[in-house]
Amino acid sequence: MNDQRLRLDLTALADEVTSVDLRDRTLRTSRRLGIQRAVATSAAALVLIAAAAGTAFAIRPDQSPTPLPADTPSVTATPTPTPTPTPSTSAGDTPGAPPSGGTGTNTPSVQFGKLFYGPASVARVKTANLRSWRPGGSTTRLLALPDIAFRGKMSVSSDGHRVAWAEDNNDLVVADADGSNKQKIRSNVSAYCVGAAWSPDRRQLLFRELAEPGGPGRFGMLDMRSAEKTVRWWTTGPDACNAVWSADGETIAMTTDYGVTLYGADGTKRRVVPGFSRDGWQTDDVVSLSPDGSLVALLRHKPDGDAGDGARDLRVNVVLDTRTGKQVSLPLGGRTLHQVYFQSDGSMVVRVQSGSGYAVLLVDEDGRKVSETAEPASLKDEQILAVVD
Repeated sequence: MNDQRLRLDLTALADEVTSVDLRDRTLRTSRRLGIQRAVATSAAALVLIAAAAGTAFAIRPDQSPTPLPADTPSVTATPTPTPTPTPSTSAGDTPGAPPSGGTGTNTPSVQFGKLFYGPASVARVKTANLRSWRPGGSTTRLLALPDIAFRGKMSVSSDGHRVAWAEDNNDLVVADADGSNKQKIRSNVSAYCVGAAWSPDRRQLLFRELAEPGGPGRFGMLDMRSAEKTVRWWTTGPDACNAVWSADGETIAMTTDYGVTLYGADGTKRRVVPGFSRDGWQTDDVVSLSPDGSLVALLRHKPDGDAGDGARDLRVNVVLDTRTGKQVSLPLGGRTLHQVYFQSDGSMVVRVQSGSGYAVLLVDEDGRKVSETAEPASLKDEQILAVVD
């Protein structure tokens, strides 16, 4: 009987333990399923929220970074403070421009054009090569020209593709910058007074016909796009030389009576630049004219000063307002001005003495330096003849 009772007690105990174990397992399983359902439901909700947010951010113009996936741990980023730039205090530097000794970077709207060079002195050569250079690149050797072209008034077209000059026999000649397609256009053209001056649209060449014995000579506009190379003659006969066009094609500056006079493209007289006289300031060569004719770059000197010689002298020591005659300030950084050329956007290419050579500055139309580049040493004995876009 005792054995029978013991077996019954053990059986009851086993049933109780099994029941508890199964209940615990059921509870644990139920909890796991609940958790999984909750996680799945939350994940689905987060995916929907993320998708909606992504759509919203895609539509918004100020789009933020893509949200993290739902199973990625959340991380809160702390913005890094942006350091405040320290203003430059270097002497001679223009605010917003690189230091005068640096190469700098051109802004998208103000760029260096291509510079054309020829020998500054041709006293000992019969021919010399025209060269071109764009800051940041290498120099290019172009066509060979007779010394008369450099001493006279040779002209480079505004796209840099064509060159015009008058030769010793007074023939007006045009050729491609590489020396090809050379052709005689006209005879009896003054080689020293004007030679030839391209209009900004490259359609016309202004030249001066040599005077017949006892005659005054005259200026003509030669139409380069007409098959017959027709000429429209100026009705006025100014005693003037060294013609330079403004980029808008409306104004031509020439040296007259020790100073500068501005003319229209039809030869009508516009105005005289004030500040020049026989006994005061004088000039012999006009070098460059601003796009609207309001500024002129030239070499100004006193009667006993350095006026150069009869050959073309393209040095510049002053930029003047053509209405008032007042000098315009340039950001030279204390260095000596050597040459100035206006570009069609109103900016200036300014050549300054830099050590034993030269540097070219890009100056915008408001007079602020944009950038600076040292010239190649091979151009040290050359002068800039033209700057084209």
